[in-house]
Order: sequence, then structure tokens, then C-alpha cells
Amino acid sequence: MEYITLGKAAETSFTERKSLFIGNSAPVKTEEEAMEFISKIRGKYGDATHNCYAYMLANGFARYSDDGEPQGTAGVPILSVIQKGGFTDAVIVVTRYFGGILLGAGGLVRAYSASARDAVAAAEIVTYAHFVEFSVGCSYSDYQKLIPLMEAFSVKEDGSEFTDTVNLRLAAKDADYASFRSKLAEIGSGRIAVNETGERFSY
Repeated sequence: MEYITLGKAAETSFTERKSLFIGNSAPVKTEEEAMEFISKIRGKYGDATHNCYAYMLANGFARYSDDGEPQGTAGVPILSVIQKGGFTDAVIVVTRYFGGILLGAGGLVRAYSASARDAVAAAEIVTYAHFVEFSVGCSYSDYQKLIPLMEAFSVKEDGSEFTDTVNLRLAAKDADYASFRSKLAEIGSGRIAVNETGERFSY
């Protein structure tokens, strides 16, 4: 199972015809987390003209707000950035300090969309997948054969100990784990000890 979301919280800004647009984005898991983030940004920029937002969860639930901008010029464009980006469990707030020059409906849509896209780019879109965690014990000679195999299957190395033998803590995607173990058995001819230790979602 995989899902696509934002890697971290991020903030960006730019000026469009004297109006300052500040984009904030973050990964969230629940509606409560999304509303907490929105409240935090509203508190940080309480003197702004508008704090428009949109969020969408993995279950498909979505909400948006124009926060006083003409209907359809802020919240919907922000939500569209999430939908077109193909990610979920995310919230975006775009703050506007009005600079005295009207942008028109088209200009507002472009500015709010651009601010949302910038905030998403800064947060980075990541794909989370289910990983199997396991330990591997092997000789130094087998370890040399193991290194290119780990690279080929994009296996993550969580830790290592080098004593009289090599002991590794690794993690592989569910989809790759069985094939990796099969190749491991081939190169080790039964000499390499493998023990599953857990599981996690990671990117």
C-alpha cells in the first residue's frame, strides 16, 4: 500500500502587483490537524487581508475557503493544486496582504494557484510505502556481494555493526522484500541469516 503526501511543512512568498502572497503547506492526517494548522497560520498572519485555504485527506474528504475573496478565486484554485498534484493528507493556506491594486478574478486565480504550487514544491511531494524491517548477519565477503543487491532493490540501511561479522538493520518495500530475500539466498548459499524485526510506513 502506498500513498502520496507532502514531505514536510514549508512556507514561500512572492509579490504580485503590490499584493504579498504567502503560501504555507503541511502534511496532515486528520481534519483536526488541518484546522489546527490553519488556525496557527491565521494567528501568525492575523493582520492579513485574507487567509484562504484548502485541505484534502486520504479518505477523499476536502474543504476550502475563499476567506472573503470573490467566490471561486482562492479556495478552489488551492484545492485544485492538491487534486492535480495527486497527493492527499495535505493542507495549504495562502495568505494575502492586499497592496491596493485589484487583480481581477483571473489574476486572483493565477496568484493563489501559483502561491499554492510554490508551497507544495518547497514541501516536496513524497510517496510513503509499507516497509518490512529486518536484520541481516553475514561475512565480510558476502557483504561485498550484498551492497549492489541493496542498491538494486533500494533497500534502506537503518544501522550497521562491523565486528568479526557484519550485522545490518535494513528495510525493504513490501513489493520488493520477497525478491530481495530470494536473491540474498542465492548469493549467500544459505550462509546469510535474515530475521524480520518489524514494519513501518516510510518514504
